[in-house]
Amino acid sequence: MEKIILPQSDKESRGVEIEPGNNSEMIPNSIFKRFFLEVSSLTLFTLRFFKEAFKPPYEFNELIKQSFLIGYKSLPLVGITGFIVGLVLTIQTRPTLVKFGAVSWLPAMVAVSIIREIGPVITALIFAGKVGSGIGAELASMNVTEQIDAMQVSWTNPFKYLVVTRVLAATLMLPVLVAFADAIGLAGSFIGVNLQGHVSAYLFFSQIFQSLGFNDLFPAFIKTFFFGFAVGLIGSYKGYNSNKGTEGVGKAANSAVVFASLMVFLIDMVAVQITSMFQN
Repeated sequence: MEKIILPQSDKESRGVEIEPGNNSEMIPNSIFKRFFLEVSSLTLFTLRFFKEAFKPPYEFNELIKQSFLIGYKSLPLVGITGFIVGLVLTIQTRPTLVKFGAVSWLPAMVAVSIIREIGPVITALIFAGKVGSGIGAELASMNVTEQIDAMQVSWTNPFKYLVVTRVLAATLMLPVLVAFADAIGLAGSFIGVNLQGHVSAYLFFSQIFQSLGFNDLFPAFIKTFFFGFAVGLIGSYKGYNSNKGTEGVGKAANSAVVFASLMVFLIDMVAVQITSMFQN
């Protein structure tokens, strides 16, 4: 009997089993297609953000509210994380420096490590886990309950009110949180140094300030704005464009954390390359 070959759409609609070999050849195309569609959609979302951010009217009250919720409510978690990072880094580094007789370099080395890399990246990851998932879940739940559609009907711009304010608040608050985490981390390092010895606070912090320069502080401070922007933008994008249904809320929160954390590492890699180019 002659074998009848149906098109792909007919096979799916009639429930005909698809051969594994043909199906595996289509998987890379679908993955790349979804990837480029996601990138293009995120690019258009970003362009719309810049368009809405500079166009009046401005939602200052909502911006201040989101800055309070995003920044102030994150201080305890960021502070605890920064203290533990400074304390553990000091305790773990001390035995290695003892072998080389360079214990006196411990405050300077820990300070440079925290200020330049560990403080901004760890704080941004904590920020992505707490704030990014919160923004994604909140906007996704509003999308599920059709509150965003209700705002459009009532002549309110939901994108400006919901997305722009949250992205700007995340961009402005993360540098403040990083500075707070760095200070708490250095305090934790001071305690770690004094657990196995005695170093005065004046000597400890004088060594720190002598070891830090403009090339250490400025690049680390600038890249925190990009970290905050990426976390706020991706969280808002995933929540604003989530699927209908309660399942979409969980997917939006989960994907917001994953993609925001990945973007933090990518931005940090680019920032390190640019910084090294200017220093050389």
